[in-house]
Amino acid sequence: MQMASEAESKHVVDIDAAADHDTPATAHAKARILDACEQMDIDALKTLAVSPGGLLSDALRSQSWPILLGFDPEGTGDTTEKPPSWRDMERHKDEDQVKLDVDRSFVYYPNDNSQAELDLKRTELSDLITEVLRRQPYLCYFQGYHDICQVFLLVLPPAARAPAVARLSALRIRDFMLPTLNPALSQLRLIPSILDAVDPELCAHLSRNEPYFALSDTLTMFAHNVQRYSDIARLFDVLLAREQVFGLYVFTQIVLVRRAELFGHDEPDMLHFTLSKLPQDLDLEVVIRDAARLFAEHPPESLRAWRSISSASALKTTRDVRACAGQSLEDGHRFFDRQVRELEWADRQKEVLQTVWTNRGVILTIAVGVGAFYLRRTSMWSVIVPWWPTRLGGS
Repeated sequence: MQMASEAESKHVVDIDAAADHDTPATAHAKARILDACEQMDIDALKTLAVSPGGLLSDALRSQSWPILLGFDPEGTGDTTEKPPSWRDMERHKDEDQVKLDVDRSFVYYPNDNSQAELDLKRTELSDLITEVLRRQPYLCYFQGYHDICQVFLLVLPPAARAPAVARLSALRIRDFMLPTLNPALSQLRLIPSILDAVDPELCAHLSRNEPYFALSDTLTMFAHNVQRYSDIARLFDVLLAREQVFGLYVFTQIVLVRRAELFGHDEPDMLHFTLSKLPQDLDLEVVIRDAARLFAEHPPESLRAWRSISSASALKTTRDVRACAGQSLEDGHRFFDRQVRELEWADRQKEVLQTVWTNRGVILTIAVGVGAFYLRRTSMWSVIVPWWPTRLGGS
């Protein structure tokens, strides 16, 4: 508890210390963010997160992000009945992979920590991920999840980290934590739909590639490839304030910004390589502004590929950010189970179709034989049989 109170105090000090150096515009924006947090006003935070500068500082983010995710950051430790310690819970099946990924974490930031400080952060990151997975054992870990979690670890005080990541996992990035990545791949097909609506020529140029080039960025909320901490924190402001599908519009807008560069490549492999690496000189404020305009002009419901997205997908259950903030972890589990059942049903259908296609000759022979057997027992067959040789020129 002492660690949590020290971290929380640090955020309060950050706000007070920065106030002495604010411009009038920044001071006004800060006051609006603090007021929105006090009122738990998600609509106001949504507007502020998209506006230039976003939520301004980690001190303000530590108050805003929990609200956007649907819990009170001041009440994370106030429950009268303490849950059992996650350390006493059964190991999650993916913990070995978690360890491998955590050992590779904090590559780009923070870049001013000693080795001992980085080792401590990796221990905290491992504990954070393990706690979330053990408390929600139905979730499947994916490589890149640690990139998301490390941003939450750096921004939020300790008491808020696990609740925030748990709600993010169950309610917002749930599609990526299913037993298969098929729903994640289905999401990627919205990118060509958006591109086709706004720039058919560029869409046609890229159509030789499946949009798998976007998988790393969409899976990790861009945290795997963005190298500056200030940039990823800024991106998280808007990704948490907007519906889950908005990240696909951000990626599409980045593709549009790179239009001239992409037309300089004709080989599919080179296009894939180029698109899978984010340029580090992006003007994020312009990208966010234009992605919001792109979303307004071509909303998800107007896209052909939207119809193939499951109604239980996080893309559809987060369309109203306020409604999503009101959902419970149990709601997320129910959506997860619905998606699993849909995936199992799709697999069974695929197996049946594959079996039918593989045995199509045998099935056709049986069908003809059965048809002939029943037709012979009808009066119509007794007319057709004598008539058929005559039509063929027989006697």
